[in-house]
Amino acid sequence: MQTDQDPQSNLHISTLSLSSAMDLVHMKSFSWGVSSSAYQIEGGWNADGKGPSVWDTFTHNPGSIPANSNGDVACDSYHRLEEDFYMLRALRVKSYRFSLSWSRIFPDGRLTSLNQKGVDYYNRLIDGLIAYNITPMVTLYHWDLPQALQNLGGWENREMINIFNDFCDFCFSTYGERVQFWMTFNQPHTIAWSGYGLGQIPPNVRNPAIAPYRVAHNLIKAHATVYHTYDDKYRKSQSGLVSIALNADWIEPKDVNVPREVVAADRALQFKLGWFAHPIFKNGDYPDAMKWQVGNKSELQRLSETRLPSFTEEEKSFIKGTADMFCVNHYTTKIASHATLRLSPQSYAYDQDLSEEDEVDSPTTAVSNQRAVAWGLRRLLNWIKEEYGDPEIYITENGVATESKTTWDDSMFSLDHLCVYVLITAYDFDGVKVKGYIATSVMDSFEWLDGYKVGFGLHHVDFNNPNRPRTPKYSAHFYYQVIKDNGMKYRLKSENLSKQYCKK
Repeated sequence: MQTDQDPQSNLHISTLSLSSAMDLVHMKSFSWGVSSSAYQIEGGWNADGKGPSVWDTFTHNPGSIPANSNGDVACDSYHRLEEDFYMLRALRVKSYRFSLSWSRIFPDGRLTSLNQKGVDYYNRLIDGLIAYNITPMVTLYHWDLPQALQNLGGWENREMINIFNDFCDFCFSTYGERVQFWMTFNQPHTIAWSGYGLGQIPPNVRNPAIAPYRVAHNLIKAHATVYHTYDDKYRKSQSGLVSIALNADWIEPKDVNVPREVVAADRALQFKLGWFAHPIFKNGDYPDAMKWQVGNKSELQRLSETRLPSFTEEEKSFIKGTADMFCVNHYTTKIASHATLRLSPQSYAYDQDLSEEDEVDSPTTAVSNQRAVAWGLRRLLNWIKEEYGDPEIYITENGVATESKTTWDDSMFSLDHLCVYVLITAYDFDGVKVKGYIATSVMDSFEWLDGYKVGFGLHHVDFNNPNRPRTPKYSAHFYYQVIKDNGMKYRLKSENLSKQYCKK
């Protein structure tokens, strides 16, 4: 689920020669995949000893989700692994990104509560993927914290750093011989801001002034700790990769000819993506824009110190460089303008001194604030290339939401947008090292605060049927062809579409 300065002023389609483009397209190492997450698809919320997560607690409270929907059954993947394997095999994907349910493996979050049936479920999943030559891409934490750990304060509690490390250490030792691609957290920005600032998602803490910064601080240190644990104990024998899946909209300045607006767009990206990427990929510390803005606001609010925590020099060295590739989730583009925002109440949102609006020239989707802005992803990836030293990049989530009733005819999105996003922006970059593309998602699932009203899936799931039948949409057939041909068949089509979608 799901954003600095425009890296190029004339982002027309790359002028790579056809031969060089073909070389790029035919890279055998490029990873085409699909994604899911545990709470969204597994169901079996209390099956075989699984403990409750914060999402179980939240969704069981009436009125939290439209139609009082929840993930108690969802796609029932806990009981229908073979059906999931069938979908993945039919698509011929090279990789499958999924997450581990912490409370399925350790019902109370601690090592002493080991649930072997939960361990066995993921053994079956991983073994099945490998048997079908599909690379497992494992997210260690996708928002579903064991409720028992939230009772201790959740990610506001610094003890969570070591508790999470224990969980990850167990996963590395148990699954690491078969898993070569790990992501510690999915969208830490969402955890910190939506979970602890706005209070929209579990644990529903509404403290926009301080909690998001405190939580992000702990998440970054937890990520770095886990990375070093893998480095010290497992890398030599397992030779895997470890990163963190960050989320980013592209942020376009309201007027690229006005310096203040360009700076505001860059600041928006620094507050969202740079908040986590800057410490990990640059120098172990927060972006200067964040430090100045929050420090200045805190001073004007007559606080004795900035609300943005600081890292020690030792911590900066510990955090810097703790990712083997750059993983980014992307869904839309926003337009940013400079604004002088209020001092009271104190808030991460007001600290940024900017306003955002939708990019109104692009098609709407079933999610109100996610327009399908095809040209934004290319600009974002060029910005990442320039900002973070030309890293290898995996697009770990990207997709378009449709109404949940959609079963077959989603061709507008699959042809116009998936084609543009993937074939133009994932291949014809100006030297950007894109190594993989993970489509969101393998099938319709529980879409968090939207429940089952919308679907991102390549396959439709009938949630009114207890058997949860999966039906391929047009986009599944389309994506199959993209994977089969490694994108070449659609190159000319994408170049024609580029005249419309990459005009800026």
